[in-house]
Amino acid sequence: MVQYTRSRVDASFAALSDATRRGVLEQLGRADASITGLAEKFHMTLTGMKKHVGVLEQAGLVTTEKVGRVRTCKLGPRRLEEEAAWIEAYRQLWDARFDELDKVVEELKRKGRIHGRKKRR
Repeated sequence: MVQYTRSRVDASFAALSDATRRGVLEQLGRADASITGLAEKFHMTLTGMKKHVGVLEQAGLVTTEKVGRVRTCKLGPRRLEEEAAWIEAYRQLWDARFDELDKVVEELKRKGRIHGRKKRR
């Protein structure tokens, strides 16, 4: 199994579990934005957006900078390599399990033909 820093990965998955936060990341992937602009885009209060951005910032997925009265958000330095490795390890595990299941199904089909049983529909 892949070794990973649990707290960072947990924080990332917690941040990514919310559709609004995923949308914020998509938006910031196109261009930096103010918290006010993000709040308007997602039809929510400024306070609500600040909380979402705070969760993303805690996970290292977003950074903010205050210039005057405007707090600008941009994508953070994290590239989600650990999270992708964790997902890949489980994808491989599930692929192996499904491959084994396919073998069992094919064996059952083969035995059904040998014993002259009719296939169920």
